[in-house]
Amino acid sequence: MRTLRDLDFAFSPCPNDTYIFGALVEGLMGDNWRIARPTLLDIEELNRAANKGLYDVVKVSVAAYPLFADQYDILPCGGALGFGVGPLVVRAKNAPQTPPEGASILIPGEQTTANLLLSTFYPQVGERRVKLFSEIMPAIAAGECEYGVIIHEGRFTYRSHGLELVSDLGELWTEQYGLPIPLGVICVHRDMEQGLKGMVADGIRKSLAYAHAHPEGVAGYIAKNAQELSEEVQLEHIRLYVNDFSMDLGELGWEAIRRLVANRQ
Repeated sequence: MRTLRDLDFAFSPCPNDTYIFGALVEGLMGDNWRIARPTLLDIEELNRAANKGLYDVVKVSVAAYPLFADQYDILPCGGALGFGVGPLVVRAKNAPQTPPEGASILIPGEQTTANLLLSTFYPQVGERRVKLFSEIMPAIAAGECEYGVIIHEGRFTYRSHGLELVSDLGELWTEQYGLPIPLGVICVHRDMEQGLKGMVADGIRKSLAYAHAHPEGVAGYIAKNAQELSEEVQLEHIRLYVNDFSMDLGELGWEAIRRLVANRQ
């Protein structure tokens, strides 16, 4: 049977992902629990890669999962779900508080959970312009657009770009459905051997437990890949997006995923 070293993994460079996978990538738990071929990509690139079936194990947006559900199964660990962790709608300082009918807005990808939530709560917006998530705040600050949906560590840094909050899409989601917001999940190829799927899940949980016990061991890997270089922001990001749902989705997590996927359909 193949081992973890034989698999192609793909996830984002964001601190929550590198925290979760760091011990596996760095071989901190021994060679039996090591990823030999990790690829780090932006979330929209990950969604496109999953749609093509390019990786054995891949992090994806929950909103995009129906596009490749025939190719991948969702693992019960390693994902990003929670309360108060949703994408934010932000605006330029002089823009109206609520995006008016037909307003243009920058989004981090068409198939992202952020875009699906935008459709759910702001159906009135007009043109949606896709930008790399790390470019959205500078673009608004530069006057390219008045509104944007920001993800990842942007929720901690948007004020430093002179931007103001319109709403927290995760809070709107929880108010409406009483569920955590399911942002991203780890998927494995459906044709993977069942025993190997279990090994992947075990490896992710072991890696997460190692990071909890030895955060200094993965700190260098996190910092090397972080879009935001501030250690304080990296730690805030991890505290927010890594939680009990990261270790196991549980029934509440699965219910949230089913609800979000139903909204897409």
